[in-house]
Amino acid sequence: MKKIIVPALLFIACLFVNNTSSFGWGVYGHQHITRSAIFALPKPLVMFFYTHEDFITEECVVPDLRKYTINDKAEFPRHYIDLEAYNYTSVKAMPQTQTEANLKYSKDTMQQYGILPWYIQDMMEKLTNAFKNKRKTEILFLAADLSHYIGDAHMPLHTSINHDGQYTNQKGIHAFWESQLPEMFGGKYNLYTGEAHYISDVKAASWAIIEHSHQLADTLLLTESMLKKSFPEDKIYLKDGGGQVVMNKFHSPVHSPEYAAKYHELLNGMVENQMRAAIAATADFWYTAWINAGKPDLTDLDSKETLDRSEKYYGEDLKEWKQGKAPGLKAENEFPVNR
Repeated sequence: MKKIIVPALLFIACLFVNNTSSFGWGVYGHQHITRSAIFALPKPLVMFFYTHEDFITEECVVPDLRKYTINDKAEFPRHYIDLEAYNYTSVKAMPQTQTEANLKYSKDTMQQYGILPWYIQDMMEKLTNAFKNKRKTEILFLAADLSHYIGDAHMPLHTSINHDGQYTNQKGIHAFWESQLPEMFGGKYNLYTGEAHYISDVKAASWAIIEHSHQLADTLLLTESMLKKSFPEDKIYLKDGGGQVVMNKFHSPVHSPEYAAKYHELLNGMVENQMRAAIAATADFWYTAWINAGKPDLTDLDSKETLDRSEKYYGEDLKEWKQGKAPGLKAENEFPVNR
């Protein structure tokens, strides 16, 4: 599709803007990605993750809490990469690893423009070591965090400096795409992705995700821009009794059910496809870290009684996932329920 170009002056201005309004997939998206990825793991690895599925599912949203609740400044650049600010032309032209990036860019540059693909690689190394050392708490914590960053990498606007449509008169589109649409229509998504696969080149895989997501960013923006021009202006946003635009709990505007439904239709499955891709990638990265660690036996990290309880329920939950659902999950909504 035709690209949406950020005007030169706005591009210069955006060099001084932090990505403080980017929430990844929101609670709904991140938790459905993480929960579903657990069931994509093969035995015996899956039983360890399934036994701790509630912890991993809750923990996967903690990186956003570190950003917005604790205001951890070191956390922010881990969630995005502003490719335009790095003068991106192709994956091959970019530093492939954090070490290479450190040689090319200053710390301030990377703090400003993000380090997402490099941080995914760093987390993979840490998770692999945690598996090798069979450190239960570290495995669970790192696996959940890694799922979050992989999810972020599948959100197209996390690869663009125009991360909230602020330079194309589309402010609020970030939360609209990643939270309101999944919350409204995610119940009909098919989250089954099949079993995890081994990744032979983690660096290439992490950059392939970024490249594909970035290719979708302009389509995401242009589709909504064109819809906004053709839609009745007074029907774009949900209004309260006083005629004011309703805001969600994070002060993002709530789009009307009619507008959301039309945008979701015009995206032609993009949100569902990206969520499914994030599920598959998360499971693949987890599985690869375990394989690279030597396939350690994790069964002795939990009691026999705990594992027996997991085995009792795993079969039924797996059947539910194969039907496209995230078993036993009720995620927190960020938007009013207006399906």
